[in-house]
Amino acid sequence: MRKFMFAAIAATGLAFAFVVGAQTQSNRAPQANTSETYRQLNLFGEVFERVRADYVKETADEEMIEAAINGLLTSLDPHSSYMSAKSFRDMQVQTRGEFGGLGIEVTMENGLVKVVSPIDDTPAYRAGVKPGDFISHLDGEPVLGLTLNEAVEKMRGPAKSQIKLTIRRGNMEPFDLSVTRDVIRIQSVRSRVEGNIGYVRITTFNEQTDAGLKRAVDQIKSQLGDKLRGYVLDMRNNPGGLLDQAVAVSDAFLDKGEIVSTRGRRSDDATRFNAKPGDLAGGLPMVVLINGGSASASEIVAGALQDHRRAVILGTKSFGKGSVQTIIPLQGHGAMRLTTAQYFTPSGRSIQQLGIEPDITVQEARIQAVDQGVRRRESDLRGSLPNPTQGQPAPGVPARPSSQPPQGQPAPASPSDQAPAAGEDGQAPRPAEDYQLVRALDLLRGLALLQGRVGN
Repeated sequence: MRKFMFAAIAATGLAFAFVVGAQTQSNRAPQANTSETYRQLNLFGEVFERVRADYVKETADEEMIEAAINGLLTSLDPHSSYMSAKSFRDMQVQTRGEFGGLGIEVTMENGLVKVVSPIDDTPAYRAGVKPGDFISHLDGEPVLGLTLNEAVEKMRGPAKSQIKLTIRRGNMEPFDLSVTRDVIRIQSVRSRVEGNIGYVRITTFNEQTDAGLKRAVDQIKSQLGDKLRGYVLDMRNNPGGLLDQAVAVSDAFLDKGEIVSTRGRRSDDATRFNAKPGDLAGGLPMVVLINGGSASASEIVAGALQDHRRAVILGTKSFGKGSVQTIIPLQGHGAMRLTTAQYFTPSGRSIQQLGIEPDITVQEARIQAVDQGVRRRESDLRGSLPNPTQGQPAPGVPARPSSQPPQGQPAPASPSDQAPAAGEDGQAPRPAEDYQLVRALDLLRGLALLQGRVGN
């Protein structure tokens, strides 16, 4: 039996490893070949020959064998599958951050395609596809009976061509969405400044994520300098990606300790990833935003920062994919994606099916101001005593700028009061329309005040 050496890596939405070499010697004892195994293989050969000879239509041998292999793999779990040579090439292109299609990460559940999350600023995102949606039909043809790879292949197509998706969402009646395909170019990291807070959004983990994060933090530091009070790391609807990039992002904010470990069927398959000294955020407080569309690699980052108490996790429970897939190229064909391990957070938690529970649960909501009318205050009462310490800071309390505008001038709008404004990507939500982000910003400002800093 051959012993494979892995380079740990992850694909979008799936943690996986590429087989990069092989050794002919192994200390693992091969499983005993029994007569029952041979009888079962003979059964497969007999069925194959009967279909080949007697099926109503002539079927290509290659197609039948690929279907049999895929059936074997997909029967194991939702993430194991066979990839044709074309699908394998597409997957390799996708991890580099550019691919064709709709811009959604999907899995298979109960025979239907389930949306893990739409990717920001893609056709599916703009059309209104949401995490948790089920796709039951593609251009009127049922998905039931298709493999995940077959369904994905049908959703791909030339740029500017249209496809009709039939969506099932919660208890709503099924409805159709028309989506125009496009070339998907993913800018995995986007950033901006919210008052004295740095906001960084990671939409997926591809080959550019680590470098993009460092550029984003450098830009925020150059804008705010000493006024910087903390960071919001937004990984909502992030379907995952490259494992090495998830480790790098976690390492960027951790000084030491374990980031994640993977454990396979055999004890010698265990792998641990540890942080190196250095905190990109300089120890400033952090809030990480997650939701049900945060999966795989994004759960690794959230779990590591939560276990090390480096960040407060805010939002809703994540997707719960805690398994590792190994991509094994098949010479002259495509590749097989096989679940070979599960990953664990530094405290030893498995995320599989359970996901990451936020430290503070905040449901998605919209902010609506309530008109309270005009109210009288103490200063409005006739003969009210003046404040004897007005303009003087209280003992032990640092002075802070007045929040009141000069007489006769309108008050400046705070980030939470501003009208929605598009970010660099045209899609990233602003605080005025994003309740979870408002809560994260308020929490960071509160932490900054407790540390003796003055926030806006």
